[in-house]
Order: sequence, then C-alpha cells, then structure tokens
Amino acid sequence: MGVLIKICGINSVEAADAAIRAGADFAGLVFHKKSPRNLAPEQARTLAAHLRGRVRLVALLADASDDEIGTAVKAAEPDFVQFHGGETPARTADIRARFGVPVIKAFTVAEPSDLAEVAGYDADMLLFDAKGERAGGNGVAFDWQLLRGRSFSRPWLLAGGLNPGNVARAIAASGAPGVDVSSGVETAPGVKSPELILKFVSEARA
Repeated sequence: MGVLIKICGINSVEAADAAIRAGADFAGLVFHKKSPRNLAPEQARTLAAHLRGRVRLVALLADASDDEIGTAVKAAEPDFVQFHGGETPARTADIRARFGVPVIKAFTVAEPSDLAEVAGYDADMLLFDAKGERAGGNGVAFDWQLLRGRSFSRPWLLAGGLNPGNVARAIAASGAPGVDVSSGVETAPGVKSPELILKFVSEARA
C-alpha cells in the first residue's frame, strides 16, 4: 500500500478537482473561524457533495462546542472528524461516541516529550504537526526524525511545513505512512494551487 495523502483546507471546486485527479486519499474541510480556509456550512455542503465517493472526507475543528461539531457533521457528512485543539482524551472519546464518526486527533510536536500524551487517546488515526499560531496550516516544520522508528497503535499522518519540494525527504526521514498538506500547496493563505496539489501527490508517491 502506498503513502496515504490528505489535502487539507479544500475551499474551492478547482482544488477539490485537483485532489481527486491527483489521487489523494483524504480531503479536509476546515470549520475553524481563525483559519483562512474556514468554510461556511453551505460551502462545506457543496464541496462535500462534490468530493464524496472519490476521497474520504475530513472535517477539521479545534476546541469546538458540541453545536459546532454538530453543524460541521451535518454539513459535510464526513468520514472522519479531525480535532486540532486541546481536546482531552475524555473529550475526544465523548465526541467519538456521541457523533458516531471516526476521529483523527492532531498533536503538535517540537520535542520528544510532546509525544508522551499520545498513548492516552483513543482515536482512529493520529496526526503529528508542528507547533504554530493556528490550528494547522502554519507552514512550519518540526524535526521529522523525532518520529523515526516509533510505533503507534493507530495509523498516522505527518503534517507541518510539507510541500512538493520536501515531502519525499520528510517521508524518508520520519517513516511516515501518510502525509497531510495545506499551506504547502497554496500560492497565498487559503488559495490552493491545483498544480501544486498534483505535484505534491506525485512527489509523495514517487
């Protein structure tokens, strides 16, 4: 099986089509008001309908209320919800049970001790990102070798500062079975480039 690839922050039909053509496995729709990729429910509904059945849909939230999660789940009908905030293991488990949707839990990493909390979470997938000002999409990398040789009880994705020029190196350094990109395939914050999406997927799978 090849490397899993998630294109996050899809906010246009053109970007959605590029992710589909490139053969991405996941498409992320952002429900986080501080992000330049934030979607209104109706936008998300339209994009989700366009993507459904072609890629697995992920709704991204951070420190969201039950009402906000419910709105996102109703709009996108996602295959996964991704939590990118300070959600505790108990909160994550409660959301997973309450909404009946598989969970991807994101962790921000700067040093080995940041990985200590991972074992306490019952999530369906894990995502490791760099620390930054926003919940994802910061375009900042961390030391990928911190993950090299580690085993986790769930599938995981590497994120943080990835782009077409470094993704192959990042996979080799970390041993990542999957990668996640957002700002690394943009020409400006929140402006996805179909060409960069295609190149990213090609480089990741080369």
